[in-house]
Amino acid sequence: MTNRIELRITDHSTFAGGHVFGDTGSYERLRGRAHYAVDPKAAAQTGIVDLEFAPVNKDGLVEFAADVLILKPADLTKGNKRIFYDFGNRGNMRALQFFNDAVHSNNPKTMEHAGNGFLFRRGYTFVWSAWQGDIYRGDDRATLDVPVASENGKSITGPVRVEFRPGRDGIYSYPLSGWTATQCYSTISRDTSKATLTKRRYTEDDRIPINPSAWEFARVAGGAGLDDSVQESAIIPSDTHIYLHDGFKPGWIYELVYTAKDPKVLGLGYIAVRDLISFLKYADKDDAGAKNPARDGAPVENVYAWGRSQTGRVIRDYLHSGFNADAEGRKVFDGIMPHVSGGGMMWMNHRFANLNGTAGQQYEDHFNIADRFPFAYTETTDHVTGKTDAILKRPDTDPLLMHTQTATEYWQRHGSLVHTDSQGNDLDQPDTVRIYAMASTQHFSSPIAGKPTKGIMQNVNNVVNTSMFFRALLNAMDAWVTDGTQPPESRYPTRAEGTLILYDEWRKQFPAIPGQQIPWGPNELPLYDFGPRQDDGIFDKQPPDVAGKDTYTILVPAVDHDGNEAGGLRAPMVEAPLGTYCGWNLRDRGFGFGAMFEFTGSTIPFASTPQERQATNDPRKSVQERYKDNDGFVKAVMTSANKLCKDGFILEEDLEGIEAEAKAWFAPRHDVNL
Repeated sequence: MTNRIELRITDHSTFAGGHVFGDTGSYERLRGRAHYAVDPKAAAQTGIVDLEFAPVNKDGLVEFAADVLILKPADLTKGNKRIFYDFGNRGNMRALQFFNDAVHSNNPKTMEHAGNGFLFRRGYTFVWSAWQGDIYRGDDRATLDVPVASENGKSITGPVRVEFRPGRDGIYSYPLSGWTATQCYSTISRDTSKATLTKRRYTEDDRIPINPSAWEFARVAGGAGLDDSVQESAIIPSDTHIYLHDGFKPGWIYELVYTAKDPKVLGLGYIAVRDLISFLKYADKDDAGAKNPARDGAPVENVYAWGRSQTGRVIRDYLHSGFNADAEGRKVFDGIMPHVSGGGMMWMNHRFANLNGTAGQQYEDHFNIADRFPFAYTETTDHVTGKTDAILKRPDTDPLLMHTQTATEYWQRHGSLVHTDSQGNDLDQPDTVRIYAMASTQHFSSPIAGKPTKGIMQNVNNVVNTSMFFRALLNAMDAWVTDGTQPPESRYPTRAEGTLILYDEWRKQFPAIPGQQIPWGPNELPLYDFGPRQDDGIFDKQPPDVAGKDTYTILVPAVDHDGNEAGGLRAPMVEAPLGTYCGWNLRDRGFGFGAMFEFTGSTIPFASTPQERQATNDPRKSVQERYKDNDGFVKAVMTSANKLCKDGFILEEDLEGIEAEAKAWFAPRHDVNL
């Protein structure tokens, strides 16, 4: 019995008003759904948790379906015969935003959504589809419908743990998933004495029980009363919501552990990606006889994929689990680019997974196990458990790989373990891997300039722009896959160069900026024990036990006298800085004061003039002392940009835009007043 796929296109239209993208010409937009049927007993699906408990059709196959969007050259013979696949983040399209500097949209139709047209001028067929089976429809997200597992017609039950971290007053109710757009696992009982709700100030504090009488499984609903002029609210019993009578208060981590039912077979998300891309790459028609839109008139020679954050982890898990070989053993992706995954893999292919849950930071969701061995692409041995493993271990089907990460991953996401062993020693990388650490940048860097924001953090966010790197690296990936042209050598901090160090060394290096609090250390990575059955994707114990602290050696990048990172790939804004750019930012008073905040970095501006520097007692040189005037600043920026262009990290077509931004002091990202 073989896997089946049927691609049903429901919307076929012109993209960007028929705009002509260079030699490629105009593009078409196709939107629809891929319908799958797979054999749960076949080797190609081995390892999908609970697949044996999924319902089957009359042919004994498990069915599921995913949203798909394709942007393709109207004349495929004018395209580059390559597919670029966006592993969408939480159902959201991100690649056009990062590669084309486009306005974010999950329903791209216009030139605004095409941005600078980079991917289209290069002739790529752009594909985006759903892999995440636990999100609701809305905001044009791509969704995946997967079956619910049951055993002999009865509901499967088990423990579920979720955190709630309010960022404001006035919140009384949350969905049990913790996310509005994430589907919830229903409680088996609304009796609160059979569940546990606790609160604590910091991750490692003792949990303080909240009396079962102080909360209930319910939700708050609001709407019209007798007529539209009267608004009223109601507290409605719910199997999928929690209601706290006195409200959730900022500065507390609330944790609910309850018994849930009806787990989804979420690991099918990997099969959804694999089988769709395999079909688009290799097949002429689907199982219903419909033409393959990616091969209608021209073959597909290479397929590349990119994913950021959550989907960077998905990519690493997808590769580690062996899904880059399709059901016939053929290679699916030829080149893959995971971005800001840190040392993690996806916490996905297990019972009662919450795929929108974050990876496990210093403060938020700390006890999630996204970051787990193996961390590195090359083979290593975990000195704690004695296990030996690697993410890439199937040379016949493993792709060429470019791993990119920011300063934030070193502080929050155990990024050093990507290129060290579990004790912090440098690792040699496989010839098929490049690692580029974008120094002094944060996890999310918007390509479209905006004024920095602060929120509940002590500093404004990190403003360093890096989108030009993605374009150059994709060109390099294409040349690497196509004819073996070697891409730029890896750039990341190392122990050997003294650019990757322990926190105590970093603390001595970081400048004493007046009034600036620094982290108490990087996010630790203990060894967690979720019970005896975790190896098969079933976690019996929530929350987990912690088997000792500081189990793995977590290192951070060394910094220069300004506090900017000394190693790795330094963007022009870092080579010619207007401030100190950090991968970390700290929570403000009342919101977990002093703990690092999620994935956000900091911008700590330099004084504009010597007088301002003297008045504030800032040890860092002022902007005027560094560059004298704007001409001097532009020269410094372009010296860096031209060198990066020569080294293959920036395209010539991006130099003009960098210079224009430098002439404006990179406003509104920065505010320089000379």
